Amino acid sequence: MYVIIIIVLVVIVVAAAVIYNGLVKTNVRADEAWSDITVQLKRRSDLIPNLVQTVKGYATHEKTVFEDVTAARAQVMSAKGPAATAKADNAFQSTMKSLFAVAENYPDLKASENFRELQAELVDTEDKIQASRRFYNGMARDFNTKRKVFPTNVFAGMLGFTTDREYFDVSDSEKASVQEPVKVDFNK
Repeated sequence: MYVIIIIVLVVIVVAAAVIYNGLVKTNVRADEAWSDITVQLKRRSDLIPNLVQTVKGYATHEKTVFEDVTAARAQVMSAKGPAATAKADNAFQSTMKSLFAVAENYPDLKASENFRELQAELVDTEDKIQASRRFYNGMARDFNTKRKVFPTNVFAGMLGFTTDREYFDVSDSEKASVQEPVKVDFNK
């Protein structure tokens, strides 16, 4: 009789340990994925002042566009958490559309090697942000799923895993503004 009780207790302890370790691993992977997003946002943020200065040299009368880009950049860098960062990033994308629209009006700027290099780096960084975003959202999905399925859901709350991870996504009210991709043609 005691042997059965001991075996059941050992099975429960082992199951709890396996479940806990799985949740911790998935949570750490999600943290790592979020870190990747912040690294790419920082990289993009570091490119923006150079891009603004390059455009500013050609378009000195477009002061409000430059101020808007700078303010949006600061909001992205100071945002905390996926939801706030996604909202700030969407506002930043809108201001970047304005900056590129200004650049469209200056053929010499479009022909500038420095501007083209900055644009290429920005495109590369945007691709990396999107890849990081997809990876993070996949990790958040995996963690949230793992936390909710049986038997993990029985132990998750007791082990301190009580909340879902936020997705890095746009809100429903912002989806309409980001549905249309930026159309910029620097080859005209």
